[in-house]
Amino acid sequence: MHLHLLQHSPDHGPERIADWLSSMGHSHTVFHLYAGEAPPSLGDGDALIVLDGPMALDDDAHHPWLKPERKLIAKALDGRKPLLGIGLGARMIATELGATVGRGTYAEVGWHEVTLAPDSPFDLPEQFTAFMWHRHVFALPDDALPLGGSPGSPVQGFAWDAGRALGLLCHLEVTRAGVSRLLEHQARPEGSEASPHAQPNESILADSRRFDRLAPLLDRLLSQWIRSAPA
Repeated sequence: MHLHLLQHSPDHGPERIADWLSSMGHSHTVFHLYAGEAPPSLGDGDALIVLDGPMALDDDAHHPWLKPERKLIAKALDGRKPLLGIGLGARMIATELGATVGRGTYAEVGWHEVTLAPDSPFDLPEQFTAFMWHRHVFALPDDALPLGGSPGSPVQGFAWDAGRALGLLCHLEVTRAGVSRLLEHQARPEGSEASPHAQPNESILADSRRFDRLAPLLDRLLSQWIRSAPA
């Protein structure tokens, strides 16, 4: 398979996803929308991954590529190809599916436990720790099944159309180097300084094994998602 990845910021890259795709024999192209590259044609790839980013969903004035990107996501939802969104990407998919997207009660920054929902279709442990970097959240779209929730966000992800489209608020793809870059170059999500769910930088980077534990979780998730591709 050949996958298209949409990147919105130099500090929100594919991280481990790129390595996983290569290890599984899949090719991929990263489209750096923030650098002026146009979104791809959906017909040129077999699946689409929409990465995280720091901008607002509707900030077309500063990011004119958002409008064609929304059209691409809508087209992907109407088609049969696998679609995965992370962070901003998940919020864009949720919006296209008609779900409410807005500011959460608290910012979530750092490492937090996710508990699978009773009806979750995700092939993941009943409880696992993931990296968080957000203030904005989404409601569960109609006809979607939930991933589960964390203490700060009751909906951490969803599966739609039998798992063909996935949205993740949490991050399983990050590496220590990538998070270090994020902490150095990006402002923390709004409200982080007063949030009980926001950890200091030194705590986030203190245990490198946390990043290593994400690898098998990402493998399980992506393997499940890729299987949704039509034969």
